[in-house]
Amino acid sequence: MLNTKDIMETITMIQDEHLDIRTTTMGISLMDCCDTDIDASCRKVYDKIYRLAKDLVKTGEDIEKKYGIPIVNKRVAVTPISLLTAVSGGDPVKYARTLDKVAHDIGVNFIGGYSALVHKGFAAGDRELIESIPRALAETEFVCSSVNVGSTKAGINMDAVKIMGDVVRKTAELTKDNQCIGAAKLVVFCNAPEDNPFMAGAFHGIGEPDCVINVGVSGPGVVRSALAKMPKDAPLSEVADLIKKTAFKITRMGQLVGSEASARLGVPFGIIDLSLAPTPAIGDSVAYILEEIGLEQCGTHGTTAALAMLNDAVKKGGVMASSNVGGLSGAFIPVSEDAGMINAAAAGTLSLDKLEAMTSVCSVGLDMIVLPGDTPAETISAIIADEAAIGMVNSKTTAVRVIPAIGYKEGEMLDFGGLLGKGPIMKVNDKSSAVMIDRGGRIPAPMQSLKN
Repeated sequence: MLNTKDIMETITMIQDEHLDIRTTTMGISLMDCCDTDIDASCRKVYDKIYRLAKDLVKTGEDIEKKYGIPIVNKRVAVTPISLLTAVSGGDPVKYARTLDKVAHDIGVNFIGGYSALVHKGFAAGDRELIESIPRALAETEFVCSSVNVGSTKAGINMDAVKIMGDVVRKTAELTKDNQCIGAAKLVVFCNAPEDNPFMAGAFHGIGEPDCVINVGVSGPGVVRSALAKMPKDAPLSEVADLIKKTAFKITRMGQLVGSEASARLGVPFGIIDLSLAPTPAIGDSVAYILEEIGLEQCGTHGTTAALAMLNDAVKKGGVMASSNVGGLSGAFIPVSEDAGMINAAAAGTLSLDKLEAMTSVCSVGLDMIVLPGDTPAETISAIIADEAAIGMVNSKTTAVRVIPAIGYKEGEMLDFGGLLGKGPIMKVNDKSSAVMIDRGGRIPAPMQSLKN
């Protein structure tokens, strides 16, 4: 039963504290679109996505009107395109153009799945797709790409890590006249989840149903507002308890929207990803939550401990609110998309090394970090390797989304606009990792993989 207090509290969360549904993402399997003729396969891809997702945006808008809940993004994620390329051969960019056209025609803001899973090696279609990523992201507007290079069970494919350093840099170079935006649509994963609704890393895993609706909720501003009302001498156990209760409320709203969208579209409801995903809006910041807990500025000593508590409390509150929690679920720390992170990085309090430490306890990894334009490809590969190692050893998802700002130097600012925000160009260690990266091969799976 709803009461007036609950209703008014929800209205306040939405109007004043930036509570929203960050995305409703339809996952679509393209396995039945495989064809030895790439043009025929592209036609099947377009037809299937259009048939299933043509009402996705309208459905989201109707739910927004019914409940007064903002649904910021409507998106589609598809089967990794490398699997289709393995059958059809040909230029994989044809698939990227097809995805871009159907995304435009159905009105979604992003479509993910220009992806390859190469954590244990390269299968047919994988190298071709990976090598085409720079062109694909330069020639499309809505397409997002991801590559999984490691897992706890398989170890890290260092040949793929080396290639991805080049791919990230080439993608930035091909889009340098547009704020190097291509690299902002490319994620390199370890332990990539098959049901992640958030871009740029979303793809539809081969273990997923033919079609499914996944929901990503977000509410950093709500958590921060709740903490601001607590006494400054409240013990951390009480802080964690309040975060759990707030995450519960946020997740219940996502459960409502996911169930409604599932019923209206006639497809199964998959998961709620309850990650706290920030925006550049003042107040809608994970960094400001950490500062509300008691840090003078995000990045100072104690930041990793505060983030660990926040991430754990969010998960505990979410799983009590829904049996459908999945995806990444926790707290994102994308530098350019978080007003508090931007301020901390610009002030020098938040460094790349500190961000790496924080990724050991948050829900993703090094996200939306702008690097100097002259950062070598092997240094980017080494950053990817470090992050993959954290994910592999800790049995968690980690990812790297870094943007080499071609033509810019450390201390300058790259402004993407909109949800992607702006990022200060961060200092990168100038000592080389080239010899290690050039070795290639595979970092073996850790002892944690032997659990059977």
